[in-house]
Amino acid sequence: MKSFLVIGMGSFGRHLAEKMIELGNSVIAVDKNQSLIEEIADRFPDSYYGDCTNPAVLGNLGVNNFDVCFVAIGEDFFASLEITSILKELGARYVVSKAKGERQSKFLRKIGADEVIYPEKEIAERLAVRFNADNIFDNYQLTDEYSIYEIPVLPKWINKAIETLDVRNKYNVNIIAIKNENYLNPNPSPKYVFKEGDHIIVIGSSKNVFTLAGKK
Repeated sequence: MKSFLVIGMGSFGRHLAEKMIELGNSVIAVDKNQSLIEEIADRFPDSYYGDCTNPAVLGNLGVNNFDVCFVAIGEDFFASLEITSILKELGARYVVSKAKGERQSKFLRKIGADEVIYPEKEIAERLAVRFNADNIFDNYQLTDEYSIYEIPVLPKWINKAIETLDVRNKYNVNIIAIKNENYLNPNPSPKYVFKEGDHIIVIGSSKNVFTLAGKK
């Protein structure tokens, strides 16, 4: 179990905190909007009202005791800068701050953010990839060139074993898992025989995966 501090309980902050709790972690949620904290108190027992641009508020939370502190403020960028800076001054181990663009990211990194995330941009890019090409169910970008994709098994592969298809050499992608409805088979055996309804989780470049996904 890890401990997390989530500052800013807008839509992103709430979803983040809920998932962290669901995964069995300890989460303290903070927002300067008292009515919002009262509204979410039943879902987040460890939620507090306070203006985190005030160093005393963060100091009372013992920010150096958390594994990660998230600054999930989206609208007030100046407050996000202040809070990120104060967290680092108070000895926070790792600070992840939310940004809306590259310019904001640069400022956040300059004042101490260990990592900057762009939730809206990342979701938009994933949706663009998913709906740009047929047969792309999901994707996760690893680098500018390589991503992990979920695509349906090619019809001509059904009833054939992985080892007979020479996927890596023919298509320059690697199969890392097989998914069928809610069942996931990580690192499948070369002898695995594809069946109807299988999805393959592959890693490769967009160009190579799109080429593979477009085949019949």
